[in-house]
Amino acid sequence: MPGIIERYRQRLPFAHGDPVVSLGEGSTPLVLAPRLSERAGVEVWLKLEGANPTGSFKDRGMTCAVSAAVREGAEAIVCASTGNTAASAAAYAARAGLRGAVIVPEGKIATGKLAQALMHGARVIALRGNFDEALALVRELTARHPIALVNSVNDFRIEGQKTAAFEVLEALDGELDALCIPVGNAGNITAYWKGFKEAGVRPRLFGFQAAGAAPLVHGAPVEHPETVASAIRIGNPARWEEAMDAMTASGGAVASVTDAQILEAYRFLAAGEGIFCEPASAAGIAGLLAHGAGDARRIACVLTGHGLKDPQTALEHAGAVVPCAPELEAIERAVLG
Repeated sequence: MPGIIERYRQRLPFAHGDPVVSLGEGSTPLVLAPRLSERAGVEVWLKLEGANPTGSFKDRGMTCAVSAAVREGAEAIVCASTGNTAASAAAYAARAGLRGAVIVPEGKIATGKLAQALMHGARVIALRGNFDEALALVRELTARHPIALVNSVNDFRIEGQKTAAFEVLEALDGELDALCIPVGNAGNITAYWKGFKEAGVRPRLFGFQAAGAAPLVHGAPVEHPETVASAIRIGNPARWEEAMDAMTASGGAVASVTDAQILEAYRFLAAGEGIFCEPASAAGIAGLLAHGAGDARRIACVLTGHGLKDPQTALEHAGAVVPCAPELEAIERAVLG
C-alpha cells in the first residue's frame, strides 16, 4: 500500500518527481471499541497508530520531514526525543541513506524505542537532562550546522501527521463529534486540527496530559516533568500556542489524568478490547473516562504508539506467569484453575 505522500500528495507540499522516503506509513485501522463505548456511554472509535511501520504516529510526519530533507540536499538529520521520534527518525534516516543522530534523556527512554534507534544505526546520545533541554540544544545545533531538524517544530512533520485526520473522516464518512488525544510536545493535536480544518469539519478536540507533566493545564512550563507515560513526559511543549488554539477554537478542552488513571485505562484496553498500546496512548482514554467529552456522541481516540514500545511497563503491571510441570495433570490444574 502506498505511503501518505503518494496517497495525499495533492494535500501535501510535495510535487510529482520530488524524492519520497517512505516505509508505507499511514492507512492505520480505526476500530470500534464496544466495551469502552459501553463504559463511556458514547460511541468510541480507536485510531491504532501503533500499526505504523515503527509502531507510532511519528512515521506520518517523519516521511515528510525526511523526504523534504533529501529534497533540500541534507546529508544528516537530528532530533531530540522521549523515544518514538528517535525510533522513527532512525528508521527513515536509514531508509534514505542519511546519517541520523538522536538525543534522548538519559535513563528516561523506554526499552523498545531505544532498541529501535540503535538497530536502525542512529547515533544515540543520552543527555543528562530532560527532553525540553534536549530540544533546545538540537535547535541550537542545527542553527550552526547543515543538519535537518526533524522534531515537530519542523512544519513538514505537521503536514504528514494531519493525514491521520483525513483517514478518520474517511472511515466515518465525515461524521465525528470529538477527538480525544494525548498531549506531550503538542505537535499531533496541532496536526489533527490542521487536517480537520482543511477537510472543512470542526470536531471538538480534547487533549489530555499526565498530571506530572501538564504544562498546558497549569498554564506554565513544568521544570521537572514526571510520569509513567514517558512519551508525554514533556514540560514545555514546542507547539504550545497552536495546541491551545486547536482546543479553544474547536470548543474542546485540556485536562490532566493521573498515572493511576492512565495505567488503569492501559490495562482495560488490553484486557477488554484486545488492543495493546503504550502507556502514553492510554492518556486519551483515561481522559475520556475521567472528564468526558461534553455532549459528543461519536468520539475517536488516538492511540499513538504500540504497547511493545515499552515492554518493561507492561511486565510490571501485567499478571504473573504461571509455572507448570511437564505433566497433563499439572497442565489441567494450570489451565482450568
